[in-house]
Amino acid sequence: MKKSIPYIILVATCLFSSCEKFLDVNENPNEPSSVQESLLLPAIEYNLVHNVVAGWASIDAAHFMQLIALNQAPPNVGTYLLNPADLNDTWRYTYTDCLENLKLMKEQADEKGNTIYSGIASVLTAYTLAYATDMWGDVPYSQALNATETFTPAYDSQEMIYNTIQSLLDEGIASLQTAGGTLPGNRDFFYQGNTTQWIKAAYTLKARYYMHLTKAPNHTAAAQAQLALSALENGMQSNADDLRLVYDGTAGKENRWYRNFLPVETIILSSKTVDSLVSRNDPRITQLITRSKQNNAYLGRVIGSSGIGSLESYSLGGSFYASANSPLNLINYREALLLKAEATLILSGAAAAAPLYQQAIEADMAHTGVSSSTAIAAYLANRGNINADNALSYIMEEKAIVNFLSPEIFNDWRRTGYPAINKVQNAVSDIPRKMLYPLNELTNNPQPQHSGDVLTKRVWWDAQ
Repeated sequence: MKKSIPYIILVATCLFSSCEKFLDVNENPNEPSSVQESLLLPAIEYNLVHNVVAGWASIDAAHFMQLIALNQAPPNVGTYLLNPADLNDTWRYTYTDCLENLKLMKEQADEKGNTIYSGIASVLTAYTLAYATDMWGDVPYSQALNATETFTPAYDSQEMIYNTIQSLLDEGIASLQTAGGTLPGNRDFFYQGNTTQWIKAAYTLKARYYMHLTKAPNHTAAAQAQLALSALENGMQSNADDLRLVYDGTAGKENRWYRNFLPVETIILSSKTVDSLVSRNDPRITQLITRSKQNNAYLGRVIGSSGIGSLESYSLGGSFYASANSPLNLINYREALLLKAEATLILSGAAAAAPLYQQAIEADMAHTGVSSSTAIAAYLANRGNINADNALSYIMEEKAIVNFLSPEIFNDWRRTGYPAINKVQNAVSDIPRKMLYPLNELTNNPQPQHSGDVLTKRVWWDAQ
């Protein structure tokens, strides 16, 4: 079931960082005139990961991609039943807790010459804005984040938003290369203020967003692939470069997917996820999913099934991604390799892409702790060879594994058709291709884009 998680900026800060000096200020703590960048950054990063990237819209996307299921009779979100009110929380966290506070952090950092904070703000703004537009399509930005100008900001086109995303990443890279001002240290949960790591992440994000436009109007796959390859020359180079949040794991500080799989939510793994890993004899299976408690078997629920089974009869998220202290990735090195493989496939064919594809598999085996060289060799013998007929599907299927439970799988499916899925049984519509605009936005900021908004509508870059 869905429920509001009432994190506010100062609560999120205290969850992961020291708060002993928070009230040591000469102003009313209930009405602060400003908040230091060092307090804003950890709260923003936590909210971005916990309440946006792993928030309700991403959980809905995981349902649409048949990664997870509800142990409930249909109709439900797994059979594409979704209401605008269900998206209120993610929109609020995206705009209020992330984008608005990133704008404030950047403005203050620029005034003080804190170019590291400014650069991080630009990169995270690009990431958050990309998340919003990929989920909803046209979204407010150029007129948003400034209530003194308008309470009803117009929506920017997704094409305009994508231009802004690349500009923000370029701006962030330039600021991080200057590296002036205060160092964030442990206030930066991702890289502890390491500008070299942030720059690699920014270039990798540039490649991701270039590849999102491989079939966008007035864009060509070849041009986007070349742009992506150029960006990746400066991108992530090893598993150590992952952009991720490492959860504390103690009470109140658990990984969001750990909490999602608690019995109260009735979320389990789908038969699609479980059966695909079993059928491939994937040695990562023990890390990605659990055996059911009831019969010690790998078993997922068929989405749309009429009956309700015992929660203990199904598999859940495994220890690597769904433990209380599991890290949660925003983008990772394995994805960078598969982006490079896809771009190379477009420009040079399957034979040229194959070594990159294999390298990504080997890197993910190392990342997830698979140590058996025999198991890895067997998997590569089965799945490591790609050709013109299977290359794109294999690359995207591996990408879904290295991005396990990530909303990026929804983006990849919309633009490539892989991993291949079919409409579930008892579906109330065709497979969704976007999120609905939230009820609060429909009520408080009516815009032309709201007219005729349905789950099956395509966003701009999702051209047929």
